[in-house]
Amino acid sequence: MEQRITIITLGVKNLQRSKDFYQNKLGWQPLESSNESIVFFQMNGLQLALFPQESLADDAGVPAEGNGFRGFSLAHNVRSEKEVDELVAALEEKGVRVLKQPQKVFWGGYSSYIADPDDNLWEIAYNPFLPLDNAGSTSDSIH
Repeated sequence: MEQRITIITLGVKNLQRSKDFYQNKLGWQPLESSNESIVFFQMNGLQLALFPQESLADDAGVPAEGNGFRGFSLAHNVRSEKEVDELVAALEEKGVRVLKQPQKVFWGGYSSYIADPDDNLWEIAYNPFLPLDNAGSTSDSIH
């Protein structure tokens, strides 16, 4: 199997509420292939999909129940500590729940955590060891 991730699908409790968060709070634009059942966002080299939690569990053949820490986070890396501070402040002004204010972290970077409406964790980080090109994509994997 090749090392590749094509789509990350988040099972969400309320599709419209989650679409509103990603579109109106984060400023991302859904792809035209989105519809009333699923929402897609083009990322750097992969897609993020929002799909109703019950439908995703049914599709995978597993129970939909579950709460608490999911054992993963998604990361959005920026080019400086200042950019982390500015982005987190702007998101907080839009009502985004900030779980951890920006701060220096043990691995040598600077980061914060926010949560989407379904408590999926997003790390907003500056990683001095991760080169970013001008378009914001990485030439390496995210920490």
